[in-house]
Order: sequence, then structure tokens, then C-alpha cells
Amino acid sequence: MSHTSLRRSYTWLAPIYNLLLRGVTHACRRDSLAHIPAGAGWQVLLPGVGTGLDCPWLPAGNSYFGLDITHAMLQRMTCPHIHRVEGDSQRLPFADESFDAVVLHLILAVSPQPASCLQEALRVLKPGGMLLIFDKFLRPGRPAPLRRWLSPLTAPLATRMDVELEALLQTCNNLVLQSDEAALLGGWFRRIRLEKKLT
Repeated sequence: MSHTSLRRSYTWLAPIYNLLLRGVTHACRRDSLAHIPAGAGWQVLLPGVGTGLDCPWLPAGNSYFGLDITHAMLQRMTCPHIHRVEGDSQRLPFADESFDAVVLHLILAVSPQPASCLQEALRVLKPGGMLLIFDKFLRPGRPAPLRRWLSPLTAPLATRMDVELEALLQTCNNLVLQSDEAALLGGWFRRIRLEKKLT
């Protein structure tokens, strides 16, 4: 999956993206974002913010930055309280340790290089900061032959189906797992909360 094919696919998907995903993911987004405290004055980054489906569940009293590589997706966002940034989640245009929380909702399985996406999120996260993930992941050692077979076909169009979170986390040695909950489709989609170590 290249950035060019990713932009092309999501430019095409932008007009129907909310219709496809709003209803099926709203509860998972709500439950994930409930971990962000209201009125805390936090700086929060949402790489892969898309059309802004997380917006209704973002607690007031914080500053939010929504980044996406696809201009057509950002154009459809109607969230006045999110600062829009067109950019690449694999090369974030922010300084180290800039954010109190980073939200990775349905982006790791979309990113051509999910390990780079995770490492960049960790780079801009402050020590002690919160990383919230909602996405589909294969469990380690699970054969899932159909998903692995389909992944090369679906990756250029929209998303990979063979990403293993545990393998990604092995590339980062300063994250502490706080919670890991099944979200959708028998646990294929999961809600994960991690914290960046203080040292």
C-alpha cells in the first residue's frame, strides 16, 4: 500500500465514509475516548482523524489536533473544536513530547507502515501520556487464513487485515498496557489503552 493509493482510495471513500462506519463504530469510539478527562487542558492528537467521527465523544476543555493524509476526508470534518492538519501519521509534523494523549482509531491497520505510525505516536507523547487504540488486530498465533489471504487485496484499497498489535508493541519498549478489551466481531476489533513510561 502506497501513500498515493491510500489517498486515492480514501478520496473515493470520503463521501460515504460516515455512512459506512458511523453507526457500527460509535460506541467503541465513545468508550475509548471516555478515558480522556474533561476540563484537563490536555493537548490531544488524533492521527488519521478522517471525517471526524470521534468528534462527538471528545471531552470538552482540551485542545484537539486532527491529522489526516487525505484532503477530501478533512474537508468533510465539521468539528469546529479540532485543529485540522493535513499530514502523514508516519512522519508527524510535531515536536517530541508535545501531547498528553494520542488517539489511534482505525489507523494502524490502514497505515502502510503501522510500526512507524505507532513509533511516531509514541515520540510525540509526553512521558506518562495516554495512547488510545481502537482497531482490528489478529491475535498472535491465530491462523486466520482467510484474513491473511485477503489482506494483500484489501490493503491497496482501504485497510490491512493481518496486523498483529503484539508484534507492533515489541518495537516499543516504553509503553505499559493498561487495558485491552474486545470491541467488535468477536474480539477482532479491540480497544486498547497504554501509557508511556515516565523514564
